[in-house]
Amino acid sequence: MIVFIKILLAHLIGDFILQSNAWVKAKEEKKLKAWQLYIHALLHAAIAMMLVANADFLKYALMLGGLHLVIDAAKLLLQTDRHKQAFFFGDQLLHLISIALVYILYQGAVDFPVIELNEKTWWLILLVTLLTQPAAIGMKFLLVHWTPHTNEDNSESLQHAGKYIGILERLFVFTFVVTNNWDAVGFLIAAKSVFRFGDLTTAKDRKLTEYILIGTLISFGIAILTGIFFLTYNSK
Repeated sequence: MIVFIKILLAHLIGDFILQSNAWVKAKEEKKLKAWQLYIHALLHAAIAMMLVANADFLKYALMLGGLHLVIDAAKLLLQTDRHKQAFFFGDQLLHLISIALVYILYQGAVDFPVIELNEKTWWLILLVTLLTQPAAIGMKFLLVHWTPHTNEDNSESLQHAGKYIGILERLFVFTFVVTNNWDAVGFLIAAKSVFRFGDLTTAKDRKLTEYILIGTLISFGIAILTGIFFLTYNSK
Protein backbone atom coordinates (compact mmCIF):
# COMPACT_ATOMS: atom_id res chain seq x y z
CA MET A 1 0.00 0.00 0.00
CA ILE A 2 2.92 2.37 0.66
CA VAL A 3 3.95 2.25 -2.99
CA PHE A 4 0.37 3.06 -4.03
CA ILE A 5 0.38 6.11 -1.74
CA LYS A 6 3.70 7.23 -3.22
CA ILE A 7 2.37 6.94 -6.77
CA LEU A 8 -0.72 8.94 -5.82
CA LEU A 9 1.50 11.57 -4.21
CA ALA A 10 3.58 11.74 -7.40
CA HIS A 11 0.38 12.37 -9.35
CA LEU A 12 -0.70 15.22 -7.07
CA ILE A 13 2.73 16.83 -7.27
CA GLY A 14 3.03 16.46 -11.03
CA ASP A 15 -0.54 17.39 -11.98
CA PHE A 16 -1.23 20.20 -9.52
CA ILE A 17 1.90 21.46 -7.75
CA LEU A 18 4.46 21.56 -10.58
CA GLN A 19 2.09 22.26 -13.48
CA SER A 20 1.65 26.00 -13.96
CA ASN A 21 -1.34 27.76 -15.49
CA ALA A 22 0.91 28.76 -18.40
CA TRP A 23 1.55 25.09 -19.17
CA VAL A 24 -2.15 24.27 -19.02
CA LYS A 25 -2.97 27.15 -21.37
CA ALA A 26 -0.21 26.15 -23.80
CA LYS A 27 -1.48 22.57 -23.92
CA GLU A 28 -5.06 23.69 -24.53
CA GLU A 29 -4.00 26.00 -27.35
CA LYS A 30 -1.41 23.82 -29.12
CA LYS A 31 -2.76 20.42 -28.04
CA LEU A 32 -0.46 17.62 -29.28
CA LYS A 33 2.06 20.16 -30.59
CA ALA A 34 2.72 21.54 -27.11
CA TRP A 35 6.08 20.41 -25.74
CA GLN A 36 4.68 20.97 -22.24
CA LEU A 37 2.43 17.92 -22.72
CA TYR A 38 5.37 15.56 -23.12
CA ILE A 39 7.53 17.11 -20.40
CA HIS A 40 4.51 16.93 -18.09
CA ALA A 41 4.19 13.17 -18.69
CA LEU A 42 7.93 12.63 -18.19
CA LEU A 43 7.77 14.57 -14.91
CA HIS A 44 5.10 12.19 -13.64
CA ALA A 45 7.30 9.20 -14.41
CA ALA A 46 10.37 10.86 -12.86
CA ILE A 47 8.59 11.90 -9.64
CA ALA A 48 7.06 8.44 -9.20
CA MET A 49 10.47 6.85 -9.75
CA MET A 50 12.13 9.14 -7.20
CA LEU A 51 9.49 8.50 -4.54
CA VAL A 52 9.40 4.71 -4.97
CA ALA A 53 13.23 4.68 -5.18
CA ASN A 54 13.53 1.15 -6.56
CA ALA A 55 15.30 0.28 -9.81
CA ASP A 56 12.72 -2.44 -10.50
CA PHE A 57 10.03 0.24 -10.69
CA LEU A 58 11.56 1.97 -13.75
CA LYS A 59 9.41 0.27 -16.39
CA TYR A 60 6.29 0.87 -14.28
CA ALA A 61 7.20 4.55 -13.89
CA LEU A 62 7.55 4.81 -17.67
CA MET A 63 4.20 3.04 -17.99
CA LEU A 64 2.64 5.64 -15.68
CA GLY A 65 4.10 8.45 -17.77
CA GLY A 66 2.86 6.85 -20.99
CA LEU A 67 -0.67 6.33 -19.69
CA HIS A 68 -0.72 9.89 -18.36
CA LEU A 69 0.32 11.17 -21.79
CA VAL A 70 -2.43 9.20 -23.56
CA ILE A 71 -5.14 10.33 -21.12
CA ASP A 72 -4.10 13.99 -21.27
CA ALA A 73 -3.83 13.91 -25.07
CA ALA A 74 -7.32 12.44 -25.38
CA LYS A 75 -8.67 15.10 -23.04
CA LEU A 76 -7.09 17.92 -25.05
CA LEU A 77 -8.50 16.59 -28.32
CA LEU A 78 -12.02 15.86 -27.07
CA GLN A 79 -12.86 18.49 -24.45
CA THR A 80 -14.88 21.62 -25.20
CA ASP A 81 -15.27 24.81 -23.17
CA ARG A 82 -18.83 23.84 -22.34
CA HIS A 83 -17.86 20.44 -20.90
CA LYS A 84 -14.48 21.37 -19.40
CA GLN A 85 -15.69 20.63 -15.86
CA ALA A 86 -16.81 17.09 -16.74
CA PHE A 87 -13.58 16.42 -18.63
CA PHE A 88 -11.50 17.59 -15.65
CA PHE A 89 -13.10 15.10 -13.26
CA GLY A 90 -13.18 12.37 -15.93
CA ASP A 91 -9.49 12.95 -16.60
CA GLN A 92 -8.64 12.61 -12.91
CA LEU A 93 -10.73 9.44 -12.62
CA LEU A 94 -8.87 7.84 -15.53
CA HIS A 95 -5.54 8.80 -13.96
CA LEU A 96 -6.58 7.14 -10.69
CA ILE A 97 -7.60 3.99 -12.56
CA SER A 98 -4.28 3.89 -14.42
CA ILE A 99 -2.37 4.36 -11.16
CA ALA A 100 -4.31 1.48 -9.59
CA LEU A 101 -3.59 -0.77 -12.58
CA VAL A 102 0.14 0.00 -12.55
CA TYR A 103 0.23 -0.60 -8.79
CA ILE A 104 -1.46 -3.99 -9.21
CA LEU A 105 1.04 -4.97 -11.92
CA TYR A 106 3.97 -3.86 -9.79
CA GLN A 107 2.64 -5.60 -6.70
CA GLY A 108 2.61 -8.91 -8.55
CA ALA A 109 6.09 -8.38 -9.95
CA VAL A 110 8.31 -7.49 -6.98
CA ASP A 111 8.38 -7.25 -3.21
CA PHE A 112 8.07 -3.76 -1.81
CA PRO A 113 11.31 -2.18 -0.60
CA VAL A 114 11.89 -1.41 3.06
CA ILE A 115 11.66 2.34 3.65
CA GLU A 116 12.27 4.65 6.55
CA LEU A 117 8.75 6.13 6.72
CA ASN A 118 5.74 4.08 7.81
CA GLU A 119 2.37 3.93 6.04
CA LYS A 120 0.72 6.40 8.40
CA THR A 121 3.33 9.04 7.57
CA TRP A 122 2.89 8.52 3.84
CA TRP A 123 -0.90 8.86 4.23
CA LEU A 124 -0.32 12.12 6.11
CA ILE A 125 1.93 13.48 3.34
CA LEU A 126 -0.55 12.43 0.66
CA LEU A 127 -3.60 13.96 2.36
CA VAL A 128 -1.86 17.22 3.25
CA THR A 129 -0.75 17.55 -0.38
CA LEU A 130 -4.32 16.84 -1.52
CA LEU A 131 -5.66 19.71 0.62
CA THR A 132 -3.40 22.30 -1.03
CA GLN A 133 -3.37 23.02 -4.76
CA PRO A 134 -5.29 19.86 -5.85
CA ALA A 135 -8.28 20.73 -3.65
CA ALA A 136 -8.15 24.38 -4.78
CA ILE A 137 -8.25 23.39 -8.46
CA GLY A 138 -10.96 20.80 -7.83
CA MET A 139 -13.14 23.38 -6.07
CA LYS A 140 -12.60 25.83 -8.91
CA PHE A 141 -14.06 23.33 -11.38
CA LEU A 142 -16.79 22.31 -8.96
CA LEU A 143 -17.99 25.90 -8.46
CA VAL A 144 -17.48 27.11 -12.03
CA HIS A 145 -21.22 27.28 -12.79
CA TRP A 146 -21.92 29.32 -9.64
CA THR A 147 -19.16 31.90 -9.97
CA PRO A 148 -20.85 35.31 -9.74
CA HIS A 149 -20.03 38.06 -12.23
CA THR A 150 -19.33 41.24 -10.32
CA ASN A 151 -18.27 44.68 -11.44
CA GLU A 152 -16.06 45.24 -8.41
CA ASP A 153 -12.58 46.61 -8.80
CA ASN A 154 -10.31 43.93 -7.35
CA SER A 155 -7.16 46.05 -7.55
CA GLU A 156 -7.06 46.31 -3.76
CA SER A 157 -7.17 42.54 -3.32
CA LEU A 158 -3.94 40.56 -2.97
CA GLN A 159 -3.15 38.34 -5.96
CA HIS A 160 -4.43 34.77 -5.47
CA ALA A 161 -5.25 35.64 -1.85
CA GLY A 162 -8.51 33.69 -1.88
CA LYS A 163 -6.80 30.51 -3.06
CA TYR A 164 -4.12 30.63 -0.38
CA ILE A 165 -6.63 31.50 2.33
CA GLY A 166 -8.59 28.41 1.32
CA ILE A 167 -5.47 26.24 1.40
CA LEU A 168 -4.49 27.51 4.83
CA GLU A 169 -7.98 27.05 6.27
CA ARG A 170 -8.14 23.45 5.00
CA LEU A 171 -4.74 22.67 6.51
CA PHE A 172 -5.79 24.22 9.83
CA VAL A 173 -9.08 22.31 9.88
CA PHE A 174 -7.33 19.05 8.99
CA THR A 175 -4.81 19.60 11.80
CA PHE A 176 -7.58 20.38 14.30
CA VAL A 177 -9.55 17.26 13.30
CA VAL A 178 -6.62 14.83 13.51
CA THR A 179 -5.61 16.30 16.88
CA ASN A 180 -9.24 16.08 18.11
CA ASN A 181 -9.62 19.85 18.59
CA TRP A 182 -13.14 20.22 17.20
CA ASP A 183 -13.76 23.41 19.18
CA ALA A 184 -10.94 25.06 17.20
CA VAL A 185 -12.74 24.14 13.96
CA GLY A 186 -15.84 25.97 15.20
CA PHE A 187 -13.73 28.95 16.23
CA LEU A 188 -12.14 29.09 12.76
CA ILE A 189 -15.54 29.03 11.06
CA ALA A 190 -16.79 31.80 13.37
CA ALA A 191 -13.66 33.90 12.81
CA LYS A 192 -13.95 33.64 9.02
CA SER A 193 -17.64 34.55 9.21
CA VAL A 194 -16.85 37.70 11.20
CA PHE A 195 -14.12 38.82 8.77
CA ARG A 196 -16.34 38.14 5.76
CA PHE A 197 -19.45 39.80 7.21
CA GLY A 198 -18.26 43.35 6.53
CA ASP A 199 -17.33 42.63 2.91
CA LEU A 200 -20.63 40.90 2.18
CA THR A 201 -22.64 43.65 3.86
CA THR A 202 -20.86 46.30 1.80
CA ALA A 203 -21.25 44.36 -1.44
CA LYS A 204 -25.02 43.82 -0.95
CA ASP A 205 -24.79 40.97 -3.45
CA ARG A 206 -26.87 37.90 -2.59
CA LYS A 207 -25.24 35.75 -5.28
CA LEU A 208 -21.77 36.62 -4.01
CA THR A 209 -22.84 35.82 -0.45
CA GLU A 210 -24.23 32.43 -1.47
CA TYR A 211 -21.13 31.68 -3.57
CA ILE A 212 -18.78 32.40 -0.66
CA LEU A 213 -20.98 30.37 1.70
CA ILE A 214 -21.01 27.35 -0.64
CA GLY A 215 -17.25 27.61 -1.21
CA THR A 216 -16.53 27.87 2.52
CA LEU A 217 -18.73 24.90 3.41
CA ILE A 218 -17.20 22.73 0.68
CA SER A 219 -13.68 23.72 1.71
CA PHE A 220 -14.32 22.97 5.38
CA GLY A 221 -16.18 19.79 4.42
CA ILE A 222 -13.26 18.48 2.36
CA ALA A 223 -10.82 19.15 5.20
CA ILE A 224 -13.07 17.57 7.84
CA LEU A 225 -13.76 14.44 5.77
CA THR A 226 -10.05 14.11 4.96
CA GLY A 227 -9.19 14.34 8.66
CA ILE A 228 -11.87 11.80 9.60
CA PHE A 229 -10.60 9.44 6.89
CA PHE A 230 -7.04 9.73 8.24
CA LEU A 231 -8.14 9.02 11.82
CA THR A 232 -10.45 6.15 10.82
CA TYR A 233 -7.98 4.43 8.51
CA ASN A 234 -5.08 4.67 10.95
CA SER A 235 -7.14 3.48 13.94
CA LYS A 236 -7.49 0.00 12.42
